[in-house]
Amino acid sequence: MSSNEAGHLVRPYGDTTGDGMVQLSFTLPLPHSKVAEGAAAQLANKMGMDPAMVVHARPMGSDFTFFVVYGRVHHLVDPSTVEVVERDYPLLTPKEVNAQVKEVLRRRLVVVGACIGTDAHTVGIDAILNIKGFAGEKGLEYYREIKVVNLGAQVSVPDLVSVARQEKADAVLVSQVVTQRDAHLLNTREMSAAFRESYPRGTAPLLVVGGPRFDEGAAAELGVDRVFSRGTTPGEVASFLVHRLSQRKAG
Repeated sequence: MSSNEAGHLVRPYGDTTGDGMVQLSFTLPLPHSKVAEGAAAQLANKMGMDPAMVVHARPMGSDFTFFVVYGRVHHLVDPSTVEVVERDYPLLTPKEVNAQVKEVLRRRLVVVGACIGTDAHTVGIDAILNIKGFAGEKGLEYYREIKVVNLGAQVSVPDLVSVARQEKADAVLVSQVVTQRDAHLLNTREMSAAFRESYPRGTAPLLVVGGPRFDEGAAAELGVDRVFSRGTTPGEVASFLVHRLSQRKAG
């Protein structure tokens, strides 16, 4: 590497530092054959991998093949130009969250959670809400000053709004894993629009969505208060909720 690369730019690492080797996986709508493997290598070449080696090919039924391709790219990445959503609130312990809820709300914080639309993947929402939690942290059910209403999977947007109003929810958490044809984005926009229509301006609960395919910088575009991506812990969500509710009260 040059001094410029070492200080500012980075190159993928495969077998040796700076060799530019990457691994790529994808599926082609072709039955498994030498022609299909050649097509996979050609695609990887067109994506900038040179040389590109097909290291794994597996039929997916009679008409599709899954590939893993290994090869070299010549692109460099400048970390100083990468834009991410940094955490802009303090990370609190459960004890600190409980104390702040009591101080700000003087009652329990009500959280309604669900997977909306046809999404039946409750692992994400359960990791945040259930007491067993995620990554060594207990879920929001563990917090004494938080009331959790977990509606589970395949909840319609009207039902979610109805329960949120009935429970006088302070926050609504929605997990979306199913992403075919951008279903997670369409469902989220539908949800945010429904809450805007159902509540007077400025009185709707906090809307928080999460899932592995969300862009954390897309909250405003989707009409929600926060987007969390993969790896989010219950403590991060709880800390955000009390922080934003404190801001609301102060504002």
